[in-house]
Amino acid sequence: MLRPSRARATLLLVPVVVLTACTAEQAAPADSGPPPTVELLAAKAGCTPKIQIDAEELRQGYCTTSIGTFFITTFATQQGKDQWMDQAPEYSPHLVGELWTALASRAVLDRLRQQIGGDLHLMDHRKSPSPGAS
Repeated sequence: MLRPSRARATLLLVPVVVLTACTAEQAAPADSGPPPTVELLAAKAGCTPKIQIDAEELRQGYCTTSIGTFFITTFATQQGKDQWMDQAPEYSPHLVGELWTALASRAVLDRLRQQIGGDLHLMDHRKSPSPGAS
C-alpha cells in the first residue's frame, strides 16, 4: 500500500504523462503516406495511363476518358516540381497537388478536379496560385 505522500505524488504524475501523450499525439502531423503515383491518380479518374516519361525525378503519363485527354506528372521532390512548374506554359491551366500536376484544357481540368482533387491554376502560377487570387 502506498503512503499518502507517495500516493499524492503518483496521482500528480499520471495527469502530466497523459497530458504529454495527448499533446504529442495532437501535435504530430497525420501520416499522409507516400505521394500518389501517376497510376493512382489516373485510376481515380477511371483510366490506365500510357506512361511517356519514367525517370527517377519525374513520371508522366496521359489518359483519354469520357471527360477528355489529360496528362499527369508526378515528382520525386518538391524542388523538382517547382523547377517543372517554372518551365510550365503560362497560358495553359494546371491542376496542382502535392508532388503532382495535371495538364489539360480548362473544361477537362474542372471535371478531373472532382475526381482527383488539386488546386486549379489558371494563369502564371508564379504570380497567382489559384483562381481569383491576386
